[in-house]
Amino acid sequence: MESMEDIQKKLKKILKPKRYNHTLGVRYTAQAMAMRFGEDMEKAGFAGVLHDCAKYMEDKEILEKCDKHHISCSEAERKMPHLLHAKLGVYYARKKYGISDEQILSAIRWHTTGKPSMTALEKIIFIADYIEPGRKMVPDMEKIRRVSFLDLDEAMYLILKNTLSYLQDERMESKGYIDPYTTDAYEYYKHVHDHVIGNGGR
Repeated sequence: MESMEDIQKKLKKILKPKRYNHTLGVRYTAQAMAMRFGEDMEKAGFAGVLHDCAKYMEDKEILEKCDKHHISCSEAERKMPHLLHAKLGVYYARKKYGISDEQILSAIRWHTTGKPSMTALEKIIFIADYIEPGRKMVPDMEKIRRVSFLDLDEAMYLILKNTLSYLQDERMESKGYIDPYTTDAYEYYKHVHDHVIGNGGR
């Protein structure tokens, strides 16, 4: 497996500057969160660095690469090919950068849509992707950033709630093409949120 620094050097050559800076921000944030929650900082770093390693192609090319490498594509993914950079990223992380750790690969896989019942590392990468310092100040960002270092499940709920609200906006081209995993993830973490509130928490 290559070092994190060597991987970063390679990514700097293929990612646009803004995407590369975002990648560094996710690595930094993910490692800080891993330290806070007692997770493996190295795994968080590798997953953070590689989460967007396939996000430098146009939609058509992403689809072609997925078909070439026999990566399954759902109907939602074919309508929104940008979602496929996570699956293709897993392939590249394994084949191009020598990552064999399934926890790292799974965190890359689920960083865009989320899913129900995620591991701590999966949640950390999903959240870090949303809150890293370079992200624009979307509604409730300050609250989400604060909560992200206190309660991973509550941060998941707040981010997924924001994401669905954004995707369901009447003006959005993607309206009606929301990945089912995102909806399922929201329902799951809303249930966790409601359960805690119902028991007098938060």
